[in-house]
Amino acid sequence: MKRTPMTRSKPLRATGPATAKSKLRKCAVKACRREFLPGTPWQVICSNSLTCACAWAEQEAAKRQAAAARKAKREAAEDRKQTRAQREALKTRSDYMKEAQHAFNRYVRLRDTGRPCICCGRPLEFVSIGGGFDAGHYRSVGSAPHLRFNPDNCHGQAKQCNRYGAGRAVDYRIGLINRIGIARVEALEADTSSPKWSADDLKAIRDDYRAKAKQLEKQL
Repeated sequence: MKRTPMTRSKPLRATGPATAKSKLRKCAVKACRREFLPGTPWQVICSNSLTCACAWAEQEAAKRQAAAARKAKREAAEDRKQTRAQREALKTRSDYMKEAQHAFNRYVRLRDTGRPCICCGRPLEFVSIGGGFDAGHYRSVGSAPHLRFNPDNCHGQAKQCNRYGAGRAVDYRIGLINRIGIARVEALEADTSSPKWSADDLKAIRDDYRAKAKQLEKQL
């Protein structure tokens, strides 16, 4: 029986010094990066350098520490997120009302920073602790709760005027007319609406005024 000679579809690649250049690697140590011919597929550093071996070990240890730190940071952020979600789930409508009012008052104080007090005309300066001045309502929250989040009804007011001057309603009205005009003042005085804010409504109001306050902070 006549045998058919075997042939290769692809010729064997040549080995030896001619192909050594294609196998060269750069040392994995950042301070070295010297080219070398690896003795095994897993060799990543110079074979004749104890300095590089020590440096690579330190380099890998630093990578592991950095990775562990990033993981711990992600886990801590996730824990904080879950804690906030749990606290949010436990809040009542009253809690959201307080938060919405706080966010609104902070927005008013930031908005009116540098303006004169609505009553006495003294300049107002915002400070991080205590606010520096009050967000005083023209029609009080007690007598007109439906206007508690109305920006026309609330303006920067010196603490002396708001807390110790019984709100100085007459002076407030004069200052308010000068600031927003008689038509808007009379619209406030005639407003007898009675909105009923749900917890979701109050959350939306809180988040809206927090966002507005944040924008104003960037401008100060």
